Amino acid sequence: MAFGRGAKMDARRPSSPSSSLCTTTTVAVFVALCVVGAWMMTSSTVFPVEAPSNKKMELVEVSSNKKSEVKDQRAEVDFGTTEETASNNAIEGSSKFEDTDNNDNVPDESHSNRDAPEEEKFTENAMEKPVEMIEEKEASKEKEDSKDSFDDANGKSGGQSAKEAGETGQSGDEEEKSEERKDNDTTNEDVDKSDGKKKEDKEGRSEKDDSMQDATEQPQIEEKLEESGEKEQAAKANEVFPDGAQAELLKESNTENGSFPTQAAESKNEKEAQASSKPSGDAITYSWKLCNSIAVTDFIPCLDNEKAIKKLHSTKHYEHRERHCPEEPPTCLVPLPEGYKRPIEWPMSRDKVWYSNVPHTKLAEYKGHQNWVKVSGDHLLFPGGGTQFKNGALHYIDTIQQALPDIAWGKRSRVILDVGCGVASLGGYMFDRDVLTMSFAPKDEHEAQVQFALERGIPAISAVMGTKRLPYPSRVFDAIHCARCRVPWHIEGGKLLLELNRLLRPGGYFVWSATPVYQKLPEDVEIWNAMSSLTKSICWKMVKKTKDTLNQVGMAIYQKPMDNNCYEKRPEDSPPLCKEIDDADAAWNVPLQACIHKLPVGPSVRGSKWPETWPQRLEKTPFWIDGSHVGVYGKPGNEDFETDYAHWKRVVSKSYVNGMGIDWSKVRNVMDMRAVYGGFAAALRDQKQVWVMNIVPIDSPDTLPIVYERGLFGMYHDWCESFSTYPRTYDLLHADHLFSKLKKRCKLLGVFAEVDRILRPEGKLIVRDNAETINELEGMAKSLQWEVRMTYTKGNEGLLCVQKTMWRPKEIEASM
Repeated sequence: MAFGRGAKMDARRPSSPSSSLCTTTTVAVFVALCVVGAWMMTSSTVFPVEAPSNKKMELVEVSSNKKSEVKDQRAEVDFGTTEETASNNAIEGSSKFEDTDNNDNVPDESHSNRDAPEEEKFTENAMEKPVEMIEEKEASKEKEDSKDSFDDANGKSGGQSAKEAGETGQSGDEEEKSEERKDNDTTNEDVDKSDGKKKEDKEGRSEKDDSMQDATEQPQIEEKLEESGEKEQAAKANEVFPDGAQAELLKESNTENGSFPTQAAESKNEKEAQASSKPSGDAITYSWKLCNSIAVTDFIPCLDNEKAIKKLHSTKHYEHRERHCPEEPPTCLVPLPEGYKRPIEWPMSRDKVWYSNVPHTKLAEYKGHQNWVKVSGDHLLFPGGGTQFKNGALHYIDTIQQALPDIAWGKRSRVILDVGCGVASLGGYMFDRDVLTMSFAPKDEHEAQVQFALERGIPAISAVMGTKRLPYPSRVFDAIHCARCRVPWHIEGGKLLLELNRLLRPGGYFVWSATPVYQKLPEDVEIWNAMSSLTKSICWKMVKKTKDTLNQVGMAIYQKPMDNNCYEKRPEDSPPLCKEIDDADAAWNVPLQACIHKLPVGPSVRGSKWPETWPQRLEKTPFWIDGSHVGVYGKPGNEDFETDYAHWKRVVSKSYVNGMGIDWSKVRNVMDMRAVYGGFAAALRDQKQVWVMNIVPIDSPDTLPIVYERGLFGMYHDWCESFSTYPRTYDLLHADHLFSKLKKRCKLLGVFAEVDRILRPEGKLIVRDNAETINELEGMAKSLQWEVRMTYTKGNEGLLCVQKTMWRPKEIEASM
């Protein structure tokens, strides 16, 4: 085009050769300068000057030191005494969700919102830049694509890179930043492709730190949503993992590391991520076998330990019915009974269950005349009777209420203990009066009585009043019941009755329905006289002695005192008061003592007042938890309690009930394997057919009294041992950051085998834990051919929901 114009000008006006040469030279120089300029601008983006490595290392080192200083800070928990160490303040300090709203941490949502303006600003600036060369356009486009697929912790990497790409004469520091960003963009290419739309991800900050640690490898964040599709689950991400305001509750302390991980944690997480991302061929394989036990389908490892039982020197105090756990928990699977079927649903299950699920008939033959249980075709029928209430439990329950209106079932008396429960018909019908009953009986000649109870959907455990305290805190039961429970209360200084005294609330009632109350046989008279003397000596007042004319039985009702006045006025110190150093709440493998624990003194001490009536007590902060106590999560006790409840209400309603596809109408027996304040159980209150067994592990803060105070129940347990229940007894197990803690004390394989033993086929396991543990548990579940309904990991936290199947291995392990 330029030469054409020149020809026309020559036609009008002659031009000298020197002028033509000058013009040509000028054009050539102009083109050369353009080319050189384009090259210089392009090279500033594509070929940055290499930054000194020692400078980068210095930055990382300083940052790491600061992080370490932050991590050493911990909040004091002054009611964090564990059941395992009753005299020490054992504080849980596990880190859960990083997105708490304390001063050290930045809430995720605010972080995302802060990122957005920077990205918008970058887009506007990029549009305003003049583009002169095709190469420059391509370079800018490449940078913009990189920004769309990856965003660093500050939300500025894309914007800064684009600006630097369009400018020349950068300083050395800017070139170093450019190179570092380019390295990050390159190494995260795979992550960007899979998580292209996660530039507002809450974990952006930790990704930044990981990229500084190792510029050549990055852990991937996987999201596997196998329930309802990625889009639906992504929309509910905040329901599964709450925002900063709620997620703080998943931390044990509100002063952790803030947003700054330690170098040790970064390195550990990177190694774990690399290990978890290995091909399936490198994955751990598990070889499962069936348990070889004389108990066969009813195997309870800590109650069927024949080797330990044979070594006992005496069985006089029912030592052979107590727990004797093997040194190593079994890793075998309990077989299913032949013809096992999905259990009948509540409330129909209270009246009948499948015979094939609990194929035992001895109890029907032995107790059928007392209306315990009867066999009818494919079913076992439960008429609702018992030894002391042949004509039905409801009539018997109402008889107690009529005899003593102050007992006020479902109002004043909400949580009770039934000793020697049989098939737990009393507890089954107490639900009609809004009462929770903790029933227990030994695994003895009354074949499978506790298994019958749980198959019916009635809470119960296998336990015995022998030589050790029961696994409950002191002063928590509103009432205790014994109907022909075969316990010799009066012997050996009343040691067994004094254990009930430890468990009963001040002002609580003991209902004793037994032949010594209403028969005049010599043995009965002797026991009645002994019991009268014993109850008087421990200051129990007999408030009512009555007879049930329909069932032709009698009962005596005693009340525990509310203060220590009676103890101080006794003419004889027998039984003696327990020593001051005796912790009444210590209950894990603690021997029984024939002594009386003094009652609490002071208006702000637990047990000095009766709880609020039900259902107000469920949501009411216990009067003895106030701002002077530091809660499990690091806040003042009362605030900790309230925030925990709000958190679990949100998680249960938004995620568990509506977000996981669980049909809660088919869920009855539920266990929270690591309860804190009982918030998970309290949040399930609207699921009327559900009851929850709250377990406080022995190495966790002892919050079980709070659970009872709000009208719920539970017990202590060590999950490195088997639980005192029959196989196939729970519909749903829930574990919040339990397994990662257990890994420090015992092997997870044995714990997961125990989970399989407890859970019913088609039962669900919901786990919230760190990503490494979630991946490990998912592998175990798959090896058992369980159905993975949902697995979700974000950063270092995850959620897993799996469902047990009917699968059992064929091979049987060697003799135990």
